[in-house]
Amino acid sequence: MGDAGSYSPLGTRHSSRAVTRIAILTISDAGARGERADTSGDMIVNWVAARGYELATRDLVPDDVVAIASRLTSWADAGEADLILTTGGTGLSARDVTPEATRAVIERDAPGIAERLRVLCLTSFPNAALSRGISGTRAKTLIVNLPGSPNGVRDALAALEPIVDHAIGILRGDVTEHASRA
Repeated sequence: MGDAGSYSPLGTRHSSRAVTRIAILTISDAGARGERADTSGDMIVNWVAARGYELATRDLVPDDVVAIASRLTSWADAGEADLILTTGGTGLSARDVTPEATRAVIERDAPGIAERLRVLCLTSFPNAALSRGISGTRAKTLIVNLPGSPNGVRDALAALEPIVDHAIGILRGDVTEHASRA
């Protein structure tokens, strides 16, 4: 097929030129002060490498709506990443403002993604129900809020894995047909 790409069994079309680019934004006051290692961000880096994706960029900001929204906006508007994964700031404390910052920058909500992450994580970790993480798109970038704990990140990435390539393909315009259910 040459330049046209190849088809996966799920009906998605993958361009031979397009490598999925991932940006990681860790949100942590303690991390921003240098008081805590970014183990959740490191876990995402390992997932990116294991999946054969490209780590486009990575940063760590404090729990601050303006700082979070600014980074998300600049990365999405510049087309730096196909997928931005945030980690941290999705809980119930007053300083957990990642969902608010994300909501301020997304153009289209993708609630099913965040719902999937919560539901599939509930069995192994009931406190996943306390996550306020959201998902949505800005331009052609998918933004997904993950929890801040390494175990929460691990479980959320496992829930995201079966759907992320298809979602990115849709945003890129690579998806040409939908798989039929047998």
